[in-house]
Amino acid sequence: MGKIRGFMEYDRKEEETVAVEKRVKDYKEFTKELSTDELSEQGARCMDCGIPFCHSGCPVGNLIPDFNHAVYKNDWKKALTILHATNNFPEFTGRLCPAPCESACVLGITDPPVAIELIEKYIVERGFKEGWITPQPPKSRTGKTVVVVGSGPAGLAAAQQLNRAGHEVTVFERDNKVGGLLRYGIPDFKMEKHVIDRRINVLKEEGIKFETGVNVGENYETEKLKEFDAVVLCGGATKRRNLPIEGAEGTGIMQAMDFLKNNNEVVDGIKDLTAEYSAEGKHVIVIGGGDTGSDCVGTSNRHGAKSVTNFEIMPMPGEHRDKENPWPYWPFTLKTTSSHEEGVERNWSINTKEFIRDKDGNLKALKTVNIEWVKGENGRPQLKEVEGSEKEWPCELVLLALGFTGPEKTLSEQLGLELDSRTNIKGDKGYQTNVPNIFTAGDMRRGQSLIVWAISEGREAAYHVDKYLMGKSILPRKGEGDLPAA
Repeated sequence: MGKIRGFMEYDRKEEETVAVEKRVKDYKEFTKELSTDELSEQGARCMDCGIPFCHSGCPVGNLIPDFNHAVYKNDWKKALTILHATNNFPEFTGRLCPAPCESACVLGITDPPVAIELIEKYIVERGFKEGWITPQPPKSRTGKTVVVVGSGPAGLAAAQQLNRAGHEVTVFERDNKVGGLLRYGIPDFKMEKHVIDRRINVLKEEGIKFETGVNVGENYETEKLKEFDAVVLCGGATKRRNLPIEGAEGTGIMQAMDFLKNNNEVVDGIKDLTAEYSAEGKHVIVIGGGDTGSDCVGTSNRHGAKSVTNFEIMPMPGEHRDKENPWPYWPFTLKTTSSHEEGVERNWSINTKEFIRDKDGNLKALKTVNIEWVKGENGRPQLKEVEGSEKEWPCELVLLALGFTGPEKTLSEQLGLELDSRTNIKGDKGYQTNVPNIFTAGDMRRGQSLIVWAISEGREAAYHVDKYLMGKSILPRKGEGDLPAA
């Protein structure tokens, strides 16, 4: 695969970015394109490693060495065919995936891994540019009807696969536009929304029907789902964690996803930015050190925040793997995003104790304490406060990026669906719930996870739905797909 000595001849290369002082003035994507020759060199770095562990690292089972080799040979159309064989939406994962495939890359044991995510993005963008990505409607229809509830990556993947199998597919989305968290949870500076729209147009031309503003269980009776032969629930895990401490009730404290969704709607021209949702001129504190917290940092800087501070309750990760976190597992190492580079004070091992308000009830500060993690009697780490480390931080806006606890209960209660121990909708190995014609996939089934896992879940659920409806399935499983002749 690649060039025999390519990994020795070429260094890993990343996209250059627009300067911070310029890019924070708008919400455009800010990476600069690489040349075809530069991308060919990146494909050439893929080793003939014998056992490509990148396969095991990739939730959708992308055939990574194959498309890397095609890019090295400048056979971009073949690379696109290989990529689409396992991944419905590489334009999403090529921008947003944390690339567990790269963490499992064999070259990464001793050198920077192959730039797999970068190559993936450029393959699909080349496909759209050249007009190679066109609607592929099924040649015949089965007469079976399927409704997919939720239009995030899991729902979209399930819908496209089931439509390819010949079923009549309808997708319900409760928001006014399709895309789920792709549209309303991801800032435009990470993925502009025309990237979603162009793919949705392809899906519509393939025959998938989309109905927005449909909130099943609220403005659409769950009884009406019986009109369909099969139901696939892909609504996501949207119950947010709160921080129930003194002073938490009142203005100035906001869930991160409410803040990000509102801002995406502002960027889309749907609404104006109000003072409540604006970080302009405010000391902003983001509680939670994950990707959602990072997105809040980038958005707050674009608003013109006076300062942005980030709290994380866990200890600061190291820059390198430790012996308990070996290759090819996901590395729990320090991650610095483009939003962090735009300006933020990051703090680890810190716990928020109290929100402080003025006499009028306005948020003016919060109180924290430093912590350390010690082993408890059961061997599990326990939080211990550091005596004398209390501190007050001025702030007028706090954004809670604390993750999610599972799906909302409306559908499970009204449809009589069983939950698992983590309060997700329980689906067996075939993604089937306790109600035979109802299936579930994505975050609603497995809990909060990655976009690439959602696509994998949607594809696998579609296979099992097709098998349920027809007795057997014509759809590929993970890592399967027809490849062009060599």
